Amino acid sequence: MKYFELVLEDEKMMGVNAISVVESPAIEEDFIALSKEVQFAVQNEEKRIIMGAVLIPNKPIYRVDKKTGEEYYVFFTEQTIRKAAELFLKKGYQGETTTEHSSSVNGVTTVEQWIIEDEVHDKTRKYGMNYPVGTWMQARKVDNDQVWDDVKAGKYNGFSIEGYFAHKPVMSVEMSMQEIEEQEAQHLVELYILGAMKGVLKNDKRVKGGLRIEMESYSDYPEAVRNNAKRGIELNEKGGNKCATQVGKVRAQQLASGQALSMETIKRMASYLARAEEYYDESDSSACGTISYLLWGGLAGKRWAESKISENEK
Repeated sequence: MKYFELVLEDEKMMGVNAISVVESPAIEEDFIALSKEVQFAVQNEEKRIIMGAVLIPNKPIYRVDKKTGEEYYVFFTEQTIRKAAELFLKKGYQGETTTEHSSSVNGVTTVEQWIIEDEVHDKTRKYGMNYPVGTWMQARKVDNDQVWDDVKAGKYNGFSIEGYFAHKPVMSVEMSMQEIEEQEAQHLVELYILGAMKGVLKNDKRVKGGLRIEMESYSDYPEAVRNNAKRGIELNEKGGNKCATQVGKVRAQQLASGQALSMETIKRMASYLARAEEYYDESDSSACGTISYLLWGGLAGKRWAESKISENEK
């Protein structure tokens, strides 16, 4: 699926020119209504303020082209979000509000906005929100009685922007790595069938039906491969295990523990590492491209796999 970065190519003509209160926000993040039940400290009167995320950096937002039916994702970088937030105020759009991107309404105004600079100490933590650094937040005062009643009734749950941005075809490292790993996952069934066809059937009373499949396998990869996998596991755990699919995580456990790999798995390993190598950055140990590459054995794993394949073909 295609990915597009939304960018501000012309600041005079582009940017966010209104905020819509909607039932289902595209960024899938709801706002909270600050009232008697959820209020600022030492304030008792109903404040009629709704607070929530306007844009979250690098969050894929699903879209469908109305003309062609083509599905794709768009996302905003932290830099673009910050610039859009600044332009929103500079151009005086604080009071521009719609409901469900259709009807323009009065009496709903931005009274506060900020970019999250610290996940731990940002004021959003007080209200149970957990957004990443770079998120554009807004607090909006609702003096419109009908809109406020609809908010309290659960009709509106979040913010959605209205504006103009240019589409820049691009694929982030994390998105690319995920697609590569998903392709590996799709091959698992295929590999099992190939393994069964190439394997040797032997009698074994421990297996239902009395047969088991034995496949030629190899575990003579160098210590560097095991160390790379261990390093990848360590870095991934440090970052909350957010990188790699289950296939990549399982492969890392196999390599780290020195388990034997079938030739078909080695071929997939070489193929994956060859395609994912461009996303490896030795200087950035927190990047998913780096972590995923290490989980599969890194450069040492690629060299060993290619060498093993060459030996096998001879």
